[in-house]
Amino acid sequence: MALLTLAACAGGGVAPVSDQSASLRQPESEYREVRAGDTLYSIAWESGRDYRELAAWNGIAPPYVIKPGQKLRLYPPEQEEAGEKTKTTEVSARPDAAPAYHVVRRRETLTRIAAQHDVSPKDLAAWNKLSPPYTLKSGQKLRLAAPQGVAPAENKVVARKADKKTPGAADRHDAGPARSPKASGELGPWVWPTEGTILARFSAKNPNKGIDIGGKAGQPIVAAAPGTVVYRGGGLRGYGQLIIIKHNADFLSAYAHSDKIYVKEGNVIKRGQKIAEMGSSGADRVKLHFEIRRRGAPVDPMEYLPRK
Repeated sequence: MALLTLAACAGGGVAPVSDQSASLRQPESEYREVRAGDTLYSIAWESGRDYRELAAWNGIAPPYVIKPGQKLRLYPPEQEEAGEKTKTTEVSARPDAAPAYHVVRRRETLTRIAAQHDVSPKDLAAWNKLSPPYTLKSGQKLRLAAPQGVAPAENKVVARKADKKTPGAADRHDAGPARSPKASGELGPWVWPTEGTILARFSAKNPNKGIDIGGKAGQPIVAAAPGTVVYRGGGLRGYGQLIIIKHNADFLSAYAHSDKIYVKEGNVIKRGQKIAEMGSSGADRVKLHFEIRRRGAPVDPMEYLPRK
């Protein structure tokens, strides 16, 4: 009886940190039913996918509105071509790769294609050497990324604006050599989301797909880079109260185990802006679990944050 009691108590505890790896496991089902509070971004995060892949596979256009009860495909659909089934080539099935080209369909416009892939029409036109009035033909292939060595015009503007120092709680971490444009994701410099001791580091092979920073309850958590809040809630197992911020078409960051949250979905956030307070929701101690994902794939935050 005593052993049964102890087992029952253990079963009701806080989800261990290793449960954060559940978001990167291969989905057990080909489809995922949308629950109240879900966003396309949270489902993409949970399944280890790029949100653009999910949108393309399910025919969802910006601003990516989904509804409870809706079923989302978690794998690329199969298409019938020349009597044989082939995987779609318009969107890569790899979670760490973005689609390279878009094949123009009937009645599509440059603006619509740009919105679908989260790039600016101006960049899309420049990458494909298109000039006004930007006439497209069915079957035409459009490049979705800048040729090697050419940065998108939008990102250049953002980087110039970021040169001005933004005061904030995380400014004290900014000492040290600046990161390269590749490491910063052309967003301008990233800042530390909070102060404290590093409890756990990123590991590509182990469950921890970010870093854990220890601190005190109520300690400020700030946005590591400018962006838009695309998820706020407690629906992802092992993350507690979570905030996901979209920084650009490629980069998102997450702030887990928060206590009091000061932002809502859709809020535009500045670098260093206070978004929450540190807590222990979904964790065994007070800490911040911080992740950065590039095109759906986890990357080491230490490669992006300034050296202390």
